[in-house]
Amino acid sequence: MQLNHNVTEFILLGLTQDPVRKKIVFVTFLIFYLGTLLGSLLIITTIKTSQALESPMYFFLFHLSLSDTCFSTSIAPRMIVDALLKNTTISFSECIIQIFSLHFFGCLEIFILILMAVDRYVAICKPLHYMTIMSLQVCGALVAVAWVGSCVHSSAQIILALSLPFCGPNVIDHYFCDLQPLLKLACADTYLVNLLLVSNSGAICMVSFVMLMFSYVIILYSLRNHSAEGRRKALSTCISHIIVVILFFGPCIFIYTRPASTFPMDKMIAVFYTIGTPLFNPLIYTLRNAEVKNSMRKLWSKKLISDDKR
Repeated sequence: MQLNHNVTEFILLGLTQDPVRKKIVFVTFLIFYLGTLLGSLLIITTIKTSQALESPMYFFLFHLSLSDTCFSTSIAPRMIVDALLKNTTISFSECIIQIFSLHFFGCLEIFILILMAVDRYVAICKPLHYMTIMSLQVCGALVAVAWVGSCVHSSAQIILALSLPFCGPNVIDHYFCDLQPLLKLACADTYLVNLLLVSNSGAICMVSFVMLMFSYVIILYSLRNHSAEGRRKALSTCISHIIVVILFFGPCIFIYTRPASTFPMDKMIAVFYTIGTPLFNPLIYTLRNAEVKNSMRKLWSKKLISDDKR
């Protein structure tokens, strides 16, 4: 596809132009990003090294933590560095790569959350057939489909972005590249592209959110037949999943299911799902999960023992 544009780079305005606020942004988001990396990598390491966490639920949690790490890395490092710079520019090709990675890992996160809901549904509603339905081969195939589906979605975003001509203004009033801010800069009618964007990203967000909430309603309804202990454990897991779903999908639905008009609060809402959710996910999943906490303690005590032996 030929690139129909004269613009070779874009200027990112970031969250603020005020020098003092930029320093606050730098410190705050550096802490957030390091917290995300630490939390996600701790979960990834714990699941990979612990034999107690070999069930499908933790297989999906491993992939969720992996997508969290990559999703946050596609936005945060550049945003943190930009907060120190006076002029922040991003080349056209870098902008396209950022759109691809943002949508790829964001969509992957959505699909993994759906798989986690399916896993909880089978575990709670079909407990006797759980290991047959959610076998290692099935889980691997489902995750592979999630990765391929995410690639298809983000490729569609890139095709839409490359179809737009950019010949005039190159200032993006945001802290990262996304299709909505780019649509405002295109020197052509963007009605059709915007319609395709809403029907692609917007539909994925909305349909997935409705599916997830509906599945959790079914799961919670079926818990009435369980014992008090079983109900308490399943409820704890499901509530943590529901919190993650609402935190991630609320802002996404607000951003991607409306026409390409930008509001002043868009940037702050985007912070919530690009920086906030990847930070909250490890906290929510570890703080509400005794098995993960126990495995982390064992991993940590093993490390301390091996260090002492040295």
